[in-house]
Amino acid sequence: MCGVATKLGSVSKGLCPGGSVSKTSMAAPAGRPAMGGGVTAIKATPAFKDVAYASASATQKLDIYLPEGDGPFPVVINVHGGAFKMGDKSNPASADDFLAAGYAVVSVDYRLSGEALAPAQIQDVKAAVRFLRANAAAYKLAPQRFAAFGQSAGGSLVALLGASCGAAALEGAELGNAEQSSCVQAVIDWFGPTDFLQMDQQFAGTSCPATHDAADSPESLVVGAAIQTVPDKVKLVNPITYVTADAPAFLIQHGTADCNVPPQQGQLLYDALQAAGSDKATLTFLEGAGHGGSQFSDAANMKVVLDFLAANLK
Repeated sequence: MCGVATKLGSVSKGLCPGGSVSKTSMAAPAGRPAMGGGVTAIKATPAFKDVAYASASATQKLDIYLPEGDGPFPVVINVHGGAFKMGDKSNPASADDFLAAGYAVVSVDYRLSGEALAPAQIQDVKAAVRFLRANAAAYKLAPQRFAAFGQSAGGSLVALLGASCGAAALEGAELGNAEQSSCVQAVIDWFGPTDFLQMDQQFAGTSCPATHDAADSPESLVVGAAIQTVPDKVKLVNPITYVTADAPAFLIQHGTADCNVPPQQGQLLYDALQAAGSDKATLTFLEGAGHGGSQFSDAANMKVVLDFLAANLK
């Protein structure tokens, strides 16, 4: 029987359509692992590599991996992590699993914070989605069956992508294919930050370092100033700002022992979706998992992810 809960630490029995939360605790070890989560090297190679989706930066490229068959294929658009300041598209998380299940995988590079400040990152991701829709036939993609999948900073970006469908300030229409939609039908957010301004407060009383308010934190670097001094800029890239009842299906997953991004960040997004009237959000806390790791990519959790995609990319 499915249950709905909306507070960190509450329990429901299993995962279900219509919104659910699974059990968690707030135990967290000291130390701060590398932001991004770490992923196992994939075996697949791209069918199309370094495809330019816009021309404002050499960074604006993507790789397309195709499964066996003739298509058109439903698509998982992977947005990499790396604290908004590092990482690249070369090793999209869980791509082999998605390909084996019949999904095309598109791995996207975007301008990092050392090159451009927010909202450049989300504008790039939206431009990539529009490019894929405009060229879906050429790449054997199903244009109305797009899911976005991101980890850490990438999780933040895909959550923002999913929530902000139609938000002109984030669209970056000048990057091309403005006639196309940048909306997606499903979002998989692995341990992404949402409201930067609450992160240090949420770590208070734990052994995790509270460093997000610092001027040199990843969140401050991407908005161009210490986050607490520019709340309007932070709000601009907070997915919660844009949540409505029409939001796509969300699967939000977070480790309870994450010392990079507080688990409550996923809770905030889930609660906002529920409050807006969305009935398509699921929040899962992985007991004892850190900022990524094998509990996210093991067979049991990948079944949860693939079941979610199957239910929402019809």
